[in-house]
Amino acid sequence: MSKGNRDRAEKARRIVVQQRAAEKRRQVTIWTSVAVAVVLVIAGFIGYAALAGQDKGKLVTPSAAVDDGTAFAVGTGPVTVDLYEDFLCPNCKNFETASGAKLRELASANKITLRYHVVSILDRASNGTKYSTRSAGAAAAAADEGKFTELHDVLYANQPAEGSDGLSNAKIIELAKSVGVTSDKFADAVNSGTYEPWATHVTEVFSERDFTGTPTVVVNGTQITSPSLENITQAIDKAAG
Repeated sequence: MSKGNRDRAEKARRIVVQQRAAEKRRQVTIWTSVAVAVVLVIAGFIGYAALAGQDKGKLVTPSAAVDDGTAFAVGTGPVTVDLYEDFLCPNCKNFETASGAKLRELASANKITLRYHVVSILDRASNGTKYSTRSAGAAAAAADEGKFTELHDVLYANQPAEGSDGLSNAKIIELAKSVGVTSDKFADAVNSGTYEPWATHVTEVFSERDFTGTPTVVVNGTQITSPSLENITQAIDKAAG
């Protein structure tokens, strides 16, 4: 083979080697890109699932709840009184102070069915701790142990100020123990937020029913525009005939 032929053969060989190396690099780049894309997609799905779980959570409806799982009833009287309240709402505490005992008395005498709907419209007023939601969830946990009214009353007696952090879970559990709610099941429900999605659901129903503020009082389906004890008892008497 002449020198010229050898040079051409060597040049051709080098070209083939370079082409094979370039092809190998191209394949490595393609598979690396595919692998990265797969990892990003998987991470995206995992992140979405985690966020969805945090935002929504699992809706657990308390077994003691009535009215499509949105309220807790006291009494079995013929006139239904629905009370919508937020444990952080000062007006709700004032209402309870002025009217709560009388309504409970009527319920105990089975003249009315008193239904408590605990909502969480004031979460914005507890510095991000979601006290309204947490306290409503705690009330649901107490209701499942037959102690709704006990926790209801002690939470109002120890109501924190709007704009504060609200009561901690530990303080809610401590107050619950003072009124006979002592089970580990209750404490676990408060700490894990078992009924917090339920509290959000009750608040959504409250809004769907076109109610906007607390306390809201409804007697046999009719909202009392000025819910004083006098107006409420008059509406009860009228509904009872």
